[in-house]
Order: sequence, then structure tokens, then C-alpha cells
Amino acid sequence: MSGSADTLDRRDAVDLAAAAIMVGLTFSWGLNYVAAKVSYAGYDPVFVSIARSIIGGSCVLAWCRLRGIKLFDADGTLTAGVAVGVLFGVEFLCLYIGLEYTTVARNTLLVNTMPFWVLIGGHFLLGERINARKLGGLVLAFCGLVAVFFDGIVAGNDATLMGDLLSLGSGVLWAMTSIVIKRSKLVETSAEKLLLYQLAGAAIVGMLVMPFAGPPIRAVATLPTLALMFQSFYIVAFTYVLWFWLLRRYPAASLSSFAFLSPVFGVLCGAVLLGEPPTLRIFLALGLIAAGLMIVNRPSRKQVPA
Repeated sequence: MSGSADTLDRRDAVDLAAAAIMVGLTFSWGLNYVAAKVSYAGYDPVFVSIARSIIGGSCVLAWCRLRGIKLFDADGTLTAGVAVGVLFGVEFLCLYIGLEYTTVARNTLLVNTMPFWVLIGGHFLLGERINARKLGGLVLAFCGLVAVFFDGIVAGNDATLMGDLLSLGSGVLWAMTSIVIKRSKLVETSAEKLLLYQLAGAAIVGMLVMPFAGPPIRAVATLPTLALMFQSFYIVAFTYVLWFWLLRRYPAASLSSFAFLSPVFGVLCGAVLLGEPPTLRIFLALGLIAAGLMIVNRPSRKQVPA
């Protein structure tokens, strides 16, 4: 029954309602970086990654049960699912730990270079050749990276540089996760099952690292706890499920064209809500990376039949 509904509701293009939802989602994902930073006043970043994954995963499990989505049938995805879970777990540790040492603006810019690493990896591993247009997007992105790191070098802060490198590593690992998904049966499984593989991996990897991290709870306070709940219930359990709903009804390529908004909102939220003054180089990097994302994600022109 639900499959029939999905077929009836399928759209060939992104309409105004979907565009408005995507703007809201990308704003939420940009705001998520601020929420993570705020939660560190009360909780260790590794603990935040674990708690976010367990709470959000429990909500997704409940959603699947409510919708009758099968999760535990044998479908040949276990090996790839474990690999993706480990990659995702390490990715989020790099993101969360890196965010503690650098600014929201720098973190969100470096993490959101993921599409460019996918493009490079896809060229060598998936046979998805880079054309001249996409190469131009890569060059712009690389110039944006140079601007980010040069800004950090000028600041002369070793901790910031470490945070930047971890953030960049998170973007690379995110790309590796996407490539593994594309090369395995995971590409055919439900989005909810794929998300749960990743959340389970993040929780387990985090638990293995937790003994080597700082105290899980730094200070019991209202704002950090609310920030943690925001990440767990709203970002993971609500926005991701809403994203899956959109993917079932609208073309994925058209939805992906909104990706450039996430780093834009991340930079702006960091500046407005945390008082992180973005430098001229950060704005330059933002423009270059956003332009590169738009170029890379722009669909190729197809001939219209006569």
C-alpha cells in the first residue's frame, strides 16, 4: 500500500513546497554545528556522538516499526553495512572532536567538501569520469580549501590547525562512506536501514574510544543538554526522516543542488549565534566552495526529443 502511495506521489521536478523544505533542512543542518559546539560546555564531544546516535537511532527504529519497514531481513548488506558503520563512526568522531578546536565556520566548510572527494573517488573507483565542468568546480573548491587553511596559518593557532585537519578528514571519510554505499548492495536497501547501520557504527566506535577521551559529563547545565537533545531528536530523528520522504518523491539530483546552502548557513549561524567573527578569507572560501558545489551538482544538459 505504501509503495502505491509513493508511486502516485512521485514528482519529476522539485516544486515550491519541496524547495522550501530543503531550505529549512539545510538551515537545520547548518544550525546543527552550532548545537554541537554549545553541547560541549556540558559534555565531551565523543559522548555527544554516542548519545546522539543512540537516541536518534532509537527514534528511527520506532519510526520503522510504525511504518512497517523491514530492517532485519537477510539482504546481503551486512558486510558493507559494518564497513559503512565504522567509516561513519570515525567520520563523526573527527567532525565532533575537530569542532571543539576550530570554529563552526571552518568546520562546516571543511566537512562539506565531501562532494568533491566523492567526485575524485568516483573517477578512480566508480568509473564516473570528471568532465571539464566538474573539473572547474574542483578547482574552485581547492582554492576555497587553500583560503581556509591560509586563514588558520595566519592566526598561528596549532589547535585550530588540528581542528581543521580533523574536520577535513571528516569530509574525506564521508566521501569514502558514500563510495562504499555506491559500490555495494546498500544502494538498494531502504534509507532507514542504511541510516541505522551508520548510527550503530557511530555508537560502537564512540564507545570504543570513550575510555581514552575526557570525562563524559563536564557540567550539568540546561543549554548544553537542550543542544544535545536538539541534535538527537530533531536533526537525526526528524530531519533525516523528512529527507528520506523527499528522496522518495523528488529527483535526488535536484534535491542535491541545495547542498551548497548547508555551509552557507553554518557560517552564518556560527557568526550570529556564537559571535565567531568570520574573516574575509572565510567569506572568500565560502563563496568558492559554494560555487564549486553548485557547478559539481548541476545536472548535465540532455537533449530534448523532437
